[in-house]
Amino acid sequence: MILYEKKYKETGKEYAYRILKDNIMSLELKPGELLSESDLSEKLNISRTPIREVLMKLKNEHLIEVKPQSGTYVSLMDSKIIDEAIFMRSTIEKEVLKEACEYFPEDLFIELEKNLFAQKLLCDIEGKEIEFHNLDKKFHRLIFLGCNKINIWDSIMNISTHYNRMRLLSEMKTNRNKIISQHEEMLNIIKNKEVDKIDDYIQKHIVLPAKEWRTLIKDNDDVSIYFK
Repeated sequence: MILYEKKYKETGKEYAYRILKDNIMSLELKPGELLSESDLSEKLNISRTPIREVLMKLKNEHLIEVKPQSGTYVSLMDSKIIDEAIFMRSTIEKEVLKEACEYFPEDLFIELEKNLFAQKLLCDIEGKEIEFHNLDKKFHRLIFLGCNKINIWDSIMNISTHYNRMRLLSEMKTNRNKIISQHEEMLNIIKNKEVDKIDDYIQKHIVLPAKEWRTLIKDNDDVSIYFK
């Protein structure tokens, strides 16, 4: 587990939540991994009561599973939850892109271009998969921000915990140049106001990869063990 410094005025409970969730989402704590309250308390240097409260919060987010008489585990990924996130994201992001084609702030479009440039720098560097993944999420977040839909993006992220872990696994196993190419296409759609291309784009960028994931899971034992 990777530990970070506490943020200014961050409580022990807030710190424990941030550290545990970041480690789960980055796959540092792997699906199915056993968690010990006493070990976490010692590593994070906080009492077991806030640790227990944090684990319950993560359980409500489907990231922790408590098995009676067995222990507390990082949740295995659930294909049904992933499918729900794909449906939610593809449905909403399609409409947000349509709004972006009508109007998108110039300063945030420049931020999208900077983000895409950073993706290209990291694309083929081994060990930078998580940084690339975070840039990917920030890229899409900027689009929602530019359309004044940031709270909707946050809601999507809340239901996308299993989806984003699977996406990270995929990015670790496959060529990330295709993602960059599709992000370039998204920029062109917004810049040129090509509303007629949005439906096909959403299918290609969000829906179809899920079908490729099924093959990835089936063909790789080191991936399939992370699924229910």
